[in-house]
Amino acid sequence: MKVAIAADHAGTLLMTPVMDEIRRLGHEVLDLGTHDPVTPDDYPDRAADLAAALTQGRAERGVLICGSGVGASVAANKVRGIRAALCHDTYSAHQGVEHDQMNVLCLGGRVIGDGLRRSPPWKQNSEASEFCGTSVSESVLLNTAKFWGSEF
Repeated sequence: MKVAIAADHAGTLLMTPVMDEIRRLGHEVLDLGTHDPVTPDDYPDRAADLAAALTQGRAERGVLICGSGVGASVAANKVRGIRAALCHDTYSAHQGVEHDQMNVLCLGGRVIGDGLRRSPPWKQNSEASEFCGTSVSESVLLNTAKFWGSEF
């Protein structure tokens, strides 16, 4: 599956670990930027880029990261065909995919702390497994896994 990922300046630190995990799970990444954490960048622009990638068929699912994840979710949901949700826990991520046909996972780059971002998957337990049906990790960062799991 091809997964698009985009972030504003507040979400750039999560981009690389999320992309690495998506690739590790065997999926292709469509990197839509931003990679500069210093220069302010508007989350609605990144949401529009990611929504366009999905609605044009360039990707099947997306991950959108801003400071809190809230603005990204609101902006993405303004596009017809996009079902975005902010998920920082296993249950919400799982329910969003299985019951609400969520196709964009939103994360807060300033909500998910640096320690959690750097926490290695093998030292964590079941959040990603809940999200994708694999036995990977519980990291909030890795709750993305079920989002592009093979059963979808």
